[in-house]
Amino acid sequence: MIAAVIGGGTMGAGIAHVLLAGGHRVVLVEAGAERVAAAGQRVERSLAKADERGKLPAPPAELLARLTVARELADLAPDVELVVEAVPEDAALKRAVLAAAATACPDAVLASNTSSLSITALAEGLPGERVLGLHFFNPVPVQPLVELVRHDGVDPDVLARARAWAESLGKTVIEVRDSPGFATSRLGVAVGLEAIRMLEEGVADAEGIDTGMRLGYNWPVGPLRLTDLVGLDVRLAIAEHLEAELGPRFAPPALLRAKVARGELGRKSGQGFFAW
Repeated sequence: MIAAVIGGGTMGAGIAHVLLAGGHRVVLVEAGAERVAAAGQRVERSLAKADERGKLPAPPAELLARLTVARELADLAPDVELVVEAVPEDAALKRAVLAAAATACPDAVLASNTSSLSITALAEGLPGERVLGLHFFNPVPVQPLVELVRHDGVDPDVLARARAWAESLGKTVIEVRDSPGFATSRLGVAVGLEAIRMLEEGVADAEGIDTGMRLGYNWPVGPLRLTDLVGLDVRLAIAEHLEAELGPRFAPPALLRAKVARGELGRKSGQGFFAW
């Protein structure tokens, strides 16, 4: 089966990786020659790391032979059965990408990898019966969960097809109703913001807060280190969206805003709540 992934950043490359490992052909779409090359390299590196850990079903070269990296959405073939957009969290951009994919791939499931944006709003003006959310988690090849997000207008058959795709990748699927932050982002951001407020108030240092959650509640990663991995700018944007939708309990702490303003974005910048 053929899938398309639009956006070749960390998430898009990870989604392409698991689709290839699941036995599918993949078209990865990215804009511009440099970004196309970088996207292909991300997938290649991801597969190589998995191979070193013995986590691939076949040699990386065999999987990469099923990957095509394209520059234009127009390059998508009409026989693509699944489209996953993994572009930045901008509703207008995501809607435009999904609209182009809907035209190029008239029979495909149209999935957004958004972690918080309304699927109902993204589906507006599109063939909404084909639109849903497939929320993967970072790093995609390692994290076992996929959040399947349904809105009122989605076709039940499309929902079943999307579940089958995700399960073919070895993922555990939870189905949630379209609502702000879905299930996982809403809960994860709530804990993360409270951890930042505790740090702000001097309740404990960052290591202490994270160690408390790891050893006291069996979290594999503490909420502040997880915020560093997600990106402080990404967490800020999600918090602002949830604040607008759900009220002041999701208001971003001043410390989070200050760190983003200073460019302390977490692992990707080398500094967040921890040094990387």
